[in-house]
Amino acid sequence: MRNINKPLKEDQQHIKEDWFSTQLLAWYDINKRDLPWRETKDPFKVWLSEIILQQTRVNQGLPYYQKFTNSFNSVKEFASADLDVILKLWQGLGYYSRARNMHKCAIMVVEDYSGLFPSNYLELQKLKGVGKYTAAAIASICFNERVPSVDGNVFRVLSRLFGMTEDIAKGSSFKVYFEKAKSLMPINEPGDFNQALMEFGATMCIPKSPKCGDCMFAKHCFAKQHRMIDVLPVKSKTVKIKHRYFNYRVFTYDDRVLMRQRKPGDIWTGLFEFDLQETEKSLKRSNFVEAKLRQSSGEIVHQLTHQKLHIQFQVFELESNEAWQKLKEEKQMKEILVGEIGDYAVPKPIELFFNNEFCQ
Repeated sequence: MRNINKPLKEDQQHIKEDWFSTQLLAWYDINKRDLPWRETKDPFKVWLSEIILQQTRVNQGLPYYQKFTNSFNSVKEFASADLDVILKLWQGLGYYSRARNMHKCAIMVVEDYSGLFPSNYLELQKLKGVGKYTAAAIASICFNERVPSVDGNVFRVLSRLFGMTEDIAKGSSFKVYFEKAKSLMPINEPGDFNQALMEFGATMCIPKSPKCGDCMFAKHCFAKQHRMIDVLPVKSKTVKIKHRYFNYRVFTYDDRVLMRQRKPGDIWTGLFEFDLQETEKSLKRSNFVEAKLRQSSGEIVHQLTHQKLHIQFQVFELESNEAWQKLKEEKQMKEILVGEIGDYAVPKPIELFFNNEFCQ
């Protein structure tokens, strides 16, 4: 067990680097959460966990990590899987480009690196979907490279603790925080240090109402001493939300529905959906008169990072096989048995509608 009570001289203005890492790692030893990806240095599993946890809370990402590791034992197995299988396993996690890039990345590792992940920070960044943060996590945890992983948690901890006021929304600020984290990083245990710093930000130095009363750095914390906890880190960039109106027409006949796969260039690429009519505002009534309207949903609001989707579903029942076949051909859609929709990767709002509201 590391010594967490090593004293700091009263006349020191800043926390010394070696003292900081010692305290942080000792805290991590005692307080780290028991998570399966922390029990391995397998680059494939660490890579899976890091991609899954991007923009995702740990309690949400954990079952997905378990699904993927239960389905694939190696990057070679992952690369050889059909993309639709990957998307189905990913369903509900959002940011589907991550899943598509994971598949491309696995194929790159197999074809360009003989099935072995690169063993250093710079080479890892050449992989599809692997940025600086993920590359640093894999390099430090799996290959013991002394390189810091800088994410939102790290920005927050360093900014508050050391009074760093560089705007984290600006690309130029990354280098400042990267170098600061590296200066604090011990020669040994770079992987544990990175995980400890991120864990501290995720569980102690949280965005709102941080646990300053339990923090061993509280009396040395710039933000605490200057009452700037709600100010730091500085982030000036604001996100403009785009509103979109999706009107789904669910065509049914004899326990079958029509669906199509979304094309590249927009959200949900590769996922299956019903016939979509996108409009500038919500439709108050159906404009499809070639079939009987059997069911209408209320408006469902689905929030994405930069978009807010206003979604409605209308279920139409075709009256004859001839009309069904004609519509399927005109719309160029795929005929799917209602009982088999669950085998296809679909956007979360469609999954919720089908499971909770669709009347068979």
